[in-house]
Amino acid sequence: MRAQRGFHPVLHGALLALLAVYSIFPIYMVTIESLKSVDEDVFGSPFYVRHPSFEWYENLFERQEWVTHAALTTHTVPFLVWTKNTVIVFTAALAVILTTSLAAGYALGRLRLPGWRLWRRALFAAFLIPQTLLFLPLYSLVFRLHLDDRLGALVLTYPMLAIPFCVWLFSAYFQKLSPDIEESAYIEGADRFTAFLRIVLPMSWPVLVAAGLFALGVLSSDFILAGVFLPNQWHQTIAAGMSTMDISLEDLTVVSGVSMGGLPVLAIAALLAASYVRGLTAAMIEGA
Repeated sequence: MRAQRGFHPVLHGALLALLAVYSIFPIYMVTIESLKSVDEDVFGSPFYVRHPSFEWYENLFERQEWVTHAALTTHTVPFLVWTKNTVIVFTAALAVILTTSLAAGYALGRLRLPGWRLWRRALFAAFLIPQTLLFLPLYSLVFRLHLDDRLGALVLTYPMLAIPFCVWLFSAYFQKLSPDIEESAYIEGADRFTAFLRIVLPMSWPVLVAAGLFALGVLSSDFILAGVFLPNQWHQTIAAGMSTMDISLEDLTVVSGVSMGGLPVLAIAALLAASYVRGLTAAMIEGA
């Protein structure tokens, strides 16, 4: 009996370690690949690097010149421009997603508007629609609003991909959150908005983090919409710009760009991992 009880923690730890290795391994491989020279990439081991080189990272910020048909051609990788565009799009889209999702989730889960259960199910069902089916309607919308080749196209379309799930998550949390919290504020003379802003919202911080990280993951994983809506390379985000670059054994600049573009997202997720878990747990328990 004791052996059986001791086996479960060992098995649990082994499964967690296996899951961690499985999750980190792609990031490790991309990072290792971006630090290899051409010779080591061809003749070296695929799992480690002997002589790390930052040559490909330097290529992201340096102008490169070569001769083509007796004419000098200048090639640039506008990585800093892509980074600026990515920050602008992600910041604006996240602000729209969290603001609208928080308001809609509070209305559905707390105010219980007529048909609120049906609206919740419809929103969750909308989240399950494949992105490929939404491509043509979204492109038609962007074209009619004359937002093609503008960052506003992504600010408009990205929230549509994440808002349904975020609203469902917030509504699940607010659905069975104890009303005594707000009633205590009402007794002190606060109105509903003040109670929400000063009491409910600070308590909802973990759920807000969970929704924000989920939305950030959705935005970071897209390159199709960004690549189609922003054909001009100076208007593209990192994901769209990297997808237009060529990759070969002689040039691994795109690998270094993918690695550098993913590091901030990885760092944010690592710093807020505990709040993310608490937020998902609180939403599932309160809204179960």
